[in-house]
Amino acid sequence: MRPSHRSGGAVIVASAVLLLTACSAAQSALERGRNGPSDRAHKAGGQAAVVDPAAVQADELGAVPVLMYHQLVAEPRSVYDRTPQDFRAELERLARERYVPVTAREFSSGKIDIPAGTHPVVLTFDDSTVSQFRLGTDGRPASDTAVGILLDVARKHPGFRPVATFFVNADPFREPGGRKPLDWLVKHEFEIGNHTLRHTALGTVDDATAQEAIADNQRAITQAVPGLSVVSMALPNGSMSRSRQLVLEGAANGVRYQHQGVYLVGANPAPSPFSTAFDPGAIPRIRSQAATGPEAQFASTAWLDKLRDGTVRRYTSDGDPKRISFPKAEAASLAPAHRQAARPY
Repeated sequence: MRPSHRSGGAVIVASAVLLLTACSAAQSALERGRNGPSDRAHKAGGQAAVVDPAAVQADELGAVPVLMYHQLVAEPRSVYDRTPQDFRAELERLARERYVPVTAREFSSGKIDIPAGTHPVVLTFDDSTVSQFRLGTDGRPASDTAVGILLDVARKHPGFRPVATFFVNADPFREPGGRKPLDWLVKHEFEIGNHTLRHTALGTVDDATAQEAIADNQRAITQAVPGLSVVSMALPNGSMSRSRQLVLEGAANGVRYQHQGVYLVGANPAPSPFSTAFDPGAIPRIRSQAATGPEAQFASTAWLDKLRDGTVRRYTSDGDPKRISFPKAEAASLAPAHRQAARPY
């Protein structure tokens, strides 16, 4: 079932940069374990020389594109489909325009550790389709899948970190239980998020049923990858539960869950996690689509154009994960909780 167009929410957050090849990234991930942001993020970004924020026009209160993908197909039949060629072209554009991918976990936690002058982007995938990820007979991601293409683009652009967040349902990537694909993704620094067990539109059911749909999927994920911390969720169809709080935290059938970021279908960039506009319970996303057709204004191509041209303020890193830099004129949009880290200029 394809998501319906919804907008709303706000947010932005976290990141880390990876100046290694995709192969070395995978090996390092195996050594580090399964949970939490990448240590290499701090090594790559944290050891970089601190620069004058004004020199790179840093603005860590600017908007962040959280891109939403579903499946890659040769002949798209919906606005939610993209061809492998289109997907590759969009990643190449992001790399050229100095975007650095971060996971939803890193974004919503505000740990965006990327080089000065670069911009975070969050790549998210709904529904855990085989066009997003499947392993070949050699044990590697198939080259025509989203993961295979992302790794290839990262090899060609070493500063383009090969990470993404996958919001999965039951039996992800057509694997009963999902143990093998989820384990591979987690070991290679990809994040696994909750999309309910059966793609339940939460706004159409009562609160108890909504919590069961979320908790049952968390149980399935953690059975596949024991010990995994699931902190990100995407709403199926963009449908918000009747009680908004329960998508952030709740319990059912002996399973408790707590999310630090809940993602909408949306149609606009997310606000910075340091901004007063940031709402962790309703983070907007942008549908990956060319700027054509009746909904072109909501497409990724159109929004990336606006961010590039300055029509919309874009998050630009100062290279220092311990400080939040921004032009003094934007001080009013800084959330009070982050004042001690503020560095206006």
